[in-house]
Amino acid sequence: MPRTFHIVGAGLAGLSAAAELAGAGERVAIYEAAGFAGGRCRSYDDPVIGMTIDNGNHLLLSGNGAVLQYLRRIGAEQSLVGPANSEYAFVDLATGERWTLQINDGRFPFWIFDPRKRVPKTRVRDYVAFGRLLAAVNGAAVGDVIDCSGALYQRLLGPLLRAALNIDPRCGSAKLARAVARETLAAGGRACRPMIARDGLARALVDPAVSLLKEQGAKLQFSRRLSGLAFDGGAVRALAFDGAAEDLGRCDVVILAVPPIEAAALLPGLRVPTEFSPIVNAHFRVAPPPSLPLLTAIVNGTAEWIFAFPDRISVTISAANHIIDEPRESLAQKIWRDVARVTGLPGKAPPWQIVRERRATFAATPSQEKLRPGAKTAWRNLFIAGDWTDTGLPATMEGAVRSGIRAARLAQQPDS
Repeated sequence: MPRTFHIVGAGLAGLSAAAELAGAGERVAIYEAAGFAGGRCRSYDDPVIGMTIDNGNHLLLSGNGAVLQYLRRIGAEQSLVGPANSEYAFVDLATGERWTLQINDGRFPFWIFDPRKRVPKTRVRDYVAFGRLLAAVNGAAVGDVIDCSGALYQRLLGPLLRAALNIDPRCGSAKLARAVARETLAAGGRACRPMIARDGLARALVDPAVSLLKEQGAKLQFSRRLSGLAFDGGAVRALAFDGAAEDLGRCDVVILAVPPIEAAALLPGLRVPTEFSPIVNAHFRVAPPPSLPLLTAIVNGTAEWIFAFPDRISVTISAANHIIDEPRESLAQKIWRDVARVTGLPGKAPPWQIVRERRATFAATPSQEKLRPGAKTAWRNLFIAGDWTDTGLPATMEGAVRSGIRAARLAQQPDS
């Protein structure tokens, strides 16, 4: 019998599930509560600074295989830009030191033996000690496994893990930190070349997917919030949108790709993460100096990562509990002072916008990690997706896409 795959949520997880299914010739219907696709991965016209900006800054790596596969599927594989080699510019605002981390392509880390390529004031044996993280046991925190002090941690591991886990790394899940380390630093430079969507997240990851899905016959419906599901005989039988029920065919399948709190409200007994961490993003309308790399890491500053776009400079601060409630004006000025010191631009801030995401990701602690559900549910035709599900990674774009693809493939299996 013909079947339709009903995908609730048009964020990155929902779009990747839809692209996987539509590409396989399946009938797809997508429902999104907002008036646009993309979820947290979106761009919008900001009237305050008079330009299009991203909701948040997202860094991708050359080893993010699921995202790259998704980009190829939607015809947007050329939308990411980055250096030809795995290089990261760092600035320590406490000492004024600047250096470039240069990771060689092969798995054997030749770079740690070269003082010009590794982190200043670190020794080879520091990196050997870091190897304990690669063998971390499940349930442990990062602080239980490695020494969260010293030059290597303060100038490399701490900033990288803070960005990946969006939490103080010392309290973060060693299991998730291990996964990040194995897929990046331990995999060599070919896997950790930085890439950004220079023309915006929407143009790279959202708009091409929406266009392709429409071409493939997918039905996209925006401003439709799912208010409930009707169950019968171990399966979902209807979807309710603001009181209007939509009955499902006997062979239809549902993929729920919504935030965890919404999923828990819709599905009785579903266990989901309950603690979350914020991210603060700042956008400044000013052309970056030609010498500024696409990405710069800041040590000992308020700003943490500086992104250089053609028409603006953007800053991301992870695990931002310490500044989330600071007044916007003083916060923007504080961030800009760091940017000015790094770039040499004038001390007066250009037009700016602050974007706060109070519940940006689940808190990647060992206890919250255990609450992440898998893609399958107790109902045979219902699957879930999202970066908060059990992807094996922290809440990242790579995790979101993996979750969507996995849910789509499970949903296609005959015994689903």
